[in-house]
Amino acid sequence: MDDDRPDVLLTGLLFYDLVLTGLGKPPTPGEEIWTDGMGCGPGGIANLAVAASRFGLTTSLATVFGDDFYGEYCRDVLDGQEGIDLSLSRTAEGWNTPVTVSLAHGHDRALVTHGQEPPYTQDELMGDPPGARTALVHIEAEPREWLAKAAANGTHIYADVGWDPTQQWSSALLDQLSLCHAFLPNETEAMAYTRTDSAVAALGTLSELVPVAVVTRGGEGAVAVDQTTGEYADVPALDVDVLDATGAGDVFGASFVAASLGGWPLAERLRFAVLAAGLSVGHHGGALAAPGWYGVHEWWRTLEDPALRRAYGFLADRLPADPGPPLPHAPVTPPVGTPH
Repeated sequence: MDDDRPDVLLTGLLFYDLVLTGLGKPPTPGEEIWTDGMGCGPGGIANLAVAASRFGLTTSLATVFGDDFYGEYCRDVLDGQEGIDLSLSRTAEGWNTPVTVSLAHGHDRALVTHGQEPPYTQDELMGDPPGARTALVHIEAEPREWLAKAAANGTHIYADVGWDPTQQWSSALLDQLSLCHAFLPNETEAMAYTRTDSAVAALGTLSELVPVAVVTRGGEGAVAVDQTTGEYADVPALDVDVLDATGAGDVFGASFVAASLGGWPLAERLRFAVLAAGLSVGHHGGALAAPGWYGVHEWWRTLEDPALRRAYGFLADRLPADPGPPLPHAPVTPPVGTPH
């Protein structure tokens, strides 16, 4: 193994997220609603990058920052605070960093975004991508050239997919799975793309297309098949209070990669990812809600439920001896003129 390779390679669109929580009900036109919670921080592809880095993975991110306050703040957080390699990223003069306002209500949220397409494509940012142990990607209808190059380099690609606003759910998108080591859609997406009527049926179809297939099921947990080991796993979700679900799927994916790089059995990988995602929804935002080793360690240290102690007993041997210091979460307002 080449230890100089980054553990995780990522590229995608970065956002500055402002998250409002504690809405009694969704707003209606002409109405003003006061909320009792707010947080801000990097979002979009930063959710995956921070979640991976907080589990000790060396993380290389190729994205575009605007030359504005929001871009500078996000760069400071990702580089200075989270230790993410931004050597493949660029700052675009005269371009504004996209800003998203997230209104969290119940177990979901509504998003309002201001922004434009960045002046550099993923393929321009990546060029000939550096060798990496894994890449975490959101595949889209239009294939990205860099993915084929990364796969040819021996990079294991862990792919997710976003909501299709056209609701065409073109099965042609699944052709890209030939480049992937793992595919981790949610239940709705998996059933839509495979034309099936259950998560288990969708999993069966996907397991024929990719070595490791995972279908997340929200409050029902997740199911997975690893064809390389012959394992099947079905793991329930944790019973947690949801403050903000933003980025929970990204935390799930990054923690699944961290456990996979550790060579864990499939059931442990899946339980770990479900746990990390569950812990993330108790904090504002996506990126800075990621629990990292510290958050998982604190959960395990204070866990009293006997059934969960048995189910997650593997953590006793998996957690690092030093989980690190407490992690910063999304501030109410970003510090101005100070390093992060």
